[in-house]
Amino acid sequence: MMTLRRLAGSGRNRDKPKRKILDPLDPEFLKSGKPDAASQKPPKQGSLAEGSIIDEEYIAEKKSREERGSDGGSEDMPSSRVRRSRRFLGAALDPLPSNTERWKRKMVIKLARKRFKWNKTEIIKRREREHLARSHFMKTSIKKLFPLARQIAGKPIEEAIVQMRFSKKKAAAEVKKHLEYARDEAIVKRGMGLGEEDAEKREGKAEGKAKAQVVEDKDGIKRWVRDRTNMFVDQAWVGRGSYTKEPSFRARGRVDILRHPTTSISVLLKEEATRIRLAAEREEKRQNRRVWVPLPDRPVTAQRQYPLW
Repeated sequence: MMTLRRLAGSGRNRDKPKRKILDPLDPEFLKSGKPDAASQKPPKQGSLAEGSIIDEEYIAEKKSREERGSDGGSEDMPSSRVRRSRRFLGAALDPLPSNTERWKRKMVIKLARKRFKWNKTEIIKRREREHLARSHFMKTSIKKLFPLARQIAGKPIEEAIVQMRFSKKKAAAEVKKHLEYARDEAIVKRGMGLGEEDAEKREGKAEGKAKAQVVEDKDGIKRWVRDRTNMFVDQAWVGRGSYTKEPSFRARGRVDILRHPTTSISVLLKEEATRIRLAAEREEKRQNRRVWVPLPDRPVTAQRQYPLW
């Protein structure tokens, strides 16, 4: 049966014209495969989105290339660049604009019911930035990863990376990679660690004076803070993951099942402005604390001068 089908199928392929196979060294093949340089157009190069954090570097690089091109260099900048815009990226960034408008209207109504008054938590959320990054599950246990989490908690992000770089622990390499990833993600997503942009800082730079202050953290350690936007690890904790199983073959045909634990580490990054605010609140609370006295200084009332016996 299979032989008849194959024969029937081979008969249908006989009528098809055979494709002409050209030799790569044949002049006809070289003529057909060679593109026409005059007909080809230069490809349009993309650009950065509006408000990108590296837009200034891109503009400086573009000016330097244009200067090199005007001087007669080999590199020439294409005159037409496609500028990316949020309007073109709306299909991916905001696929349902009606839902977004409905959510904004709902938030305005909720705020109007509170008479447009923010509580302390909402004001802090709007003024200060933070970023939470959770790592993948590492092949280690909580007992081994917990000391590293305590070691980096409360330290600036760069100092925490240096601590993990020179640590002798095996899991320190994975923690270092996660800290670098969390730092880069906080810069891109939250805009943290980009430096101060207020007028006072610019005036101080013009005068050549670097503003620095000593800030005491919650553990009583004093640190120098020279930039309010620098990031530090506010909290670091570990989480237990699932167990991976592996067979261990023993004597007499027995097999044991080994259970290897997995653990993740989460870090909460905040800016030094948060630490400065918390230090000021603790100092204010310390100053407003009443002095304790063993006996209050008040007049004695409803008591007799001598006992009644």
